[in-house]
Amino acid sequence: MKDVSDFCTSLPATNSDARKSLYDGKIFLISSNKATEEFVAAVLEVVIEALGDNFRECHKAFSNDEFFSRVGRIRKAVYASGEFHKYVNRVIESLGFDLQNQAYDPARMRVVSHDGHLNPAAAPVYFGHRDTWYSNHQAMLTWWIPLHDVFAEETFEFYPDYFAKHVENDSEIFDFDSWVSGGQEKRIGWQKKDTGKTATYPSLKEKVSGQKIPVVANAGDVLLFSGQHLHQTLPNVTGQTRFSLDFRTVDLNDVENKIEAVNVDNRSTGSSLVQFIRPGSVPQS
Repeated sequence: MKDVSDFCTSLPATNSDARKSLYDGKIFLISSNKATEEFVAAVLEVVIEALGDNFRECHKAFSNDEFFSRVGRIRKAVYASGEFHKYVNRVIESLGFDLQNQAYDPARMRVVSHDGHLNPAAAPVYFGHRDTWYSNHQAMLTWWIPLHDVFAEETFEFYPDYFAKHVENDSEIFDFDSWVSGGQEKRIGWQKKDTGKTATYPSLKEKVSGQKIPVVANAGDVLLFSGQHLHQTLPNVTGQTRFSLDFRTVDLNDVENKIEAVNVDNRSTGSSLVQFIRPGSVPQS
């Protein structure tokens, strides 16, 4: 089902070369493996317990408040549970990354409902952005894993022509210390109904042109890309809710040696890296 012509489907032979190619703008779509399949299965078990077997149509089964509450509990479990951190570690190692050199942010479950873009509180989900605009390091890599097969109409698209090109944005409004000053609920994601209306979310402020690369993938595949990539979630009008996982890694040796993607327009302040989990450390709750 996949059209992978716009993605690299295998990593370079050495991890240092893989990281360099990512910092240079390559995007990798790697087929599922045992580690990713086990991670997906473990999360799906929690999802089905909370939302039922027909979880992709759960937006029809529950009121808005109940849907938000149930999904919020799943998000918190996936982000905070040490068991799920172990799955993240296995996925990192499965693609040849040395876990001892990686700082990582725990996995988040992303949920994009049918017609979710019509809800004003969900507006920030659909902002064009670079992940680096959220006070993330220029060496940060994003790992994205769908929980089921996904098509372009329900995912997001990249704008690769802007990888090293300035775009108008308001990233200067984002400060990490302010973001977490009231607790970790915004890092976990959407734990309070009004967050989308009251929190500060940086966004793209111009219309983009040029190549657009949509994302089509199978359950358990790994989409791996630099946080420098400009991308945007698309409105989902498929009649089904989309579920995916993502987490972020930073190679600490690359941080020390200033090996990273170019920064052309990120003006956010502070650093999320202070809360990334280090090798052997105890995750924050």
